[in-house]
Amino acid sequence: MLYNEDCIEVLKKLKPNSVDLIFADPPYFLSNGGKSIHSGKVVSVNKGEWDKKENYEDTISFTKNWINGCYKVLKFGGSIWVSGTVHNIFDVKNALDEAGFKIINIVVWHKSDPPPLIYKNKFRFSYELIIWASKGFKHTFNYDDMFKVNNDELEDVWTIPAVQMNEKKFGYHPTQKPEELLERIIKSSSNEGDTVLDPFMGSGTTCYVAKKLNRKYIGIEKDKKFFNISKRRIDSI
Repeated sequence: MLYNEDCIEVLKKLKPNSVDLIFADPPYFLSNGGKSIHSGKVVSVNKGEWDKKENYEDTISFTKNWINGCYKVLKFGGSIWVSGTVHNIFDVKNALDEAGFKIINIVVWHKSDPPPLIYKNKFRFSYELIIWASKGFKHTFNYDDMFKVNNDELEDVWTIPAVQMNEKKFGYHPTQKPEELLERIIKSSSNEGDTVLDPFMGSGTTCYVAKKLNRKYIGIEKDKKFFNISKRRIDSI
């Protein structure tokens, strides 16, 4: 099921305790007019109007509202994964705690191919954080599947490259996550036939991977352009 609507409004309409797993890649609020490097070129860090703080009346209230909505629709024993950086991750952590989620791990996604620095006054940015939390004290964890990744117990630092070119063939999204990252998340904390929800669907990676892995999926995307990219991508399976 795909929705071209605001996630907070859709979450109000979804059935309580009906989703097994949530992956959320919310706005990081880092679009502040700064510069970065992409494909060897100096570019703006601005991702879109949806990522600018000034376009939200209160970013903390926004964060609490969508996280509370996720808590309502998630089953007891279900998991939520939320990605972020220093720009938003502390507010996310506080909102998860207030909603009643129990933190399981904070995974570091170490990017094996980070962009170089423009200003040589700090360490190179090479990671994002992903908070994994559960609704209730029990949760699904497919230990054996994760052990097979490296033939060892998988640690909480994952070195995974950024999005590959073939994953962008249906259209470009500035914060697209790699399929390998979502495959690991979905395999680790859900089972075939489970329902996976992404409230900020973007280019559709979560739902695309969920469909490939024989999960049901719910994707919510407010932007019509990105919604259409997601739909074409998911329908291609």
